[in-house]
Amino acid sequence: MEIPQALSDFSFVLVFLIGAALFALGPIILAHLIAPRSYGAARGDTYECGMAVIGSAWIQVAVIYYLFALLFLAFDVDVLFLFPVLLAYGKGYAWRDFVEITIFIGILSLVLVYAWRRGVFSWKRKQVTP
Repeated sequence: MEIPQALSDFSFVLVFLIGAALFALGPIILAHLIAPRSYGAARGDTYECGMAVIGSAWIQVAVIYYLFALLFLAFDVDVLFLFPVLLAYGKGYAWRDFVEITIFIGILSLVLVYAWRRGVFSWKRKQVTP
C-alpha cells in the first residue's frame, strides 16, 4: 500500500516539529537532570547577583524609567519600519522615497529633541539609606 503524496509531505512537517520540540525541551530536561540541588534556609531567599538584598522588592519605580522604556519602544518599532522601506528604496521613485524617509526621520528627531527638552534623559538620583 502506497502512502498518499499529501501524507508524505506532512511527514516532513511532523519530523520538523518533533525536532523543534526536542531542540526546545532538550536543554531544559538536560539542565534538570544535571543541575545541582540545594536545600536549606537560603533556598527561598531572593538572589540578586550574589549580593545581599537590602530592603523590600516592593518599591515605587520612578516614572522616568517608564518614559525611557516607551521612548525606546517607539524608536525600536520605527527602526523596524525603516528596514522594509529601505529595501524597497530606489525601485522607481527615488526622490519621493528619499523625501518620505527624510520626513520620517525628521519627525523622529523632533520627538527626541522634545523628550530631551522635557528632561526625560536627565536622571536624578535619590539618596537611598540602607
